[in-house]
Amino acid sequence: MMTPKNSGFEDSNRLKAILVLTAAIAFVMSPVVSQSFGGFEPEQFPIPQDHPPAQPAGYAFGIWSLIYGWLIVHAVFGLVKRADAKDWDATRWPLAISLVLGAAWIPTALQSVLVATVLIWLMLGTAVWAFLAAPPRDYWWAKVPLGLYAGWLTAASWVSVALVGAGWGIGPGALAWAWIVLVLALLFAAAVLTRAGRAPEYAAAVAWAAVGIAVANFGSQTLLAMAALLGAAGILALSLLARN
Repeated sequence: MMTPKNSGFEDSNRLKAILVLTAAIAFVMSPVVSQSFGGFEPEQFPIPQDHPPAQPAGYAFGIWSLIYGWLIVHAVFGLVKRADAKDWDATRWPLAISLVLGAAWIPTALQSVLVATVLIWLMLGTAVWAFLAAPPRDYWWAKVPLGLYAGWLTAASWVSVALVGAGWGIGPGALAWAWIVLVLALLFAAAVLTRAGRAPEYAAAVAWAAVGIAVANFGSQTLLAMAALLGAAGILALSLLARN
């Protein structure tokens, strides 16, 4: 009996789809088997970071519930409905790498801010790679979950930079670092959007974080809060006006 020439590739694609689902489950289970993470503890830094202005308000971290659930849906759909699809296969290696790193992130963050910061940037790079490679034909199953994931990681990665800078006494203080990373995070997000085209799902996650920063700073750093709100509005507008 003849074996189809492409059967090996199909088996390989299916194995990668299984890997993505396994990595997604491990990622989702990480806060369950370790502990939930709502930000670094002040005592984890040489200069304690108590209520750092770069960090979103605590409620903003609730977006992880949505991201976790949608990533599982993405992985299941990819395995059941798109296991042999070439356009879906383009996302699998970078996404699997990002999720595997993500499964180790919370335990790492509880032990070392510096290592966790390096790790989250690796997660971001591979998440953006997967998001940009996601097939447009399955928007809600592919683009949306990967966009939300990459968008939130964009904000979280730059917040980590601000915390490391302020926490280790590098250059300006915590407020200046908050301004610096707000600008850099928005520029980074804008650069991603120039590649992605119209991607409100990515922009929404970035904007959610920016609004969280605004909420955390109203009454204490109102100018920063207003800038964060304007940044959120600008990123959303850019995503909606972009051409596919």
